[in-house]
Amino acid sequence: MTIKVGDKLPEAKFRVMTAEGPQVKTTDDIFKGKKVALFAVPGAYTGTCHKMHMPSIFLNAYALKDKGVDTIAVVSVNDAFVMSAWKRDTDQRDEAIFLADGNAEFTKATGLELDASGNGLGIRSKRYSMLVEDGTVKIFNLETNPGKVEVSGGDTLLSQL
Repeated sequence: MTIKVGDKLPEAKFRVMTAEGPQVKTTDDIFKGKKVALFAVPGAYTGTCHKMHMPSIFLNAYALKDKGVDTIAVVSVNDAFVMSAWKRDTDQRDEAIFLADGNAEFTKATGLELDASGNGLGIRSKRYSMLVEDGTVKIFNLETNPGKVEVSGGDTLLSQL
């Protein structure tokens, strides 16, 4: 079953890179008591994700935070080392937390997995954006085509706040 507006996020564990190496962060660690703009992408460094989705997030980061967003989070079915490198290469002002969902546990628990095996990518996440308040989905924008950023970009989420 796919998550929808009004649902609580499932309990899950992410890996986040720190100076001491990968550390586990739970859903509560990221979302409890906070307003979070969550952006999910099929894969770090992939064409659409890297060239279209990420710029839309960081071009709107200040404005999202001005509208009351406490945290900007990016989640992908990649490992913490890849997500750390991608953060280094895209988040020049350190505005977001990059969540590695390496085994797709969070992605599967939300019902948002994408089978990209045909392209050699295995199970990935569908592309979407959410506004999550205290762990509850308030806004949800799901792309119908994973190769497009038409409704899941930072500009769209900003316009909905």
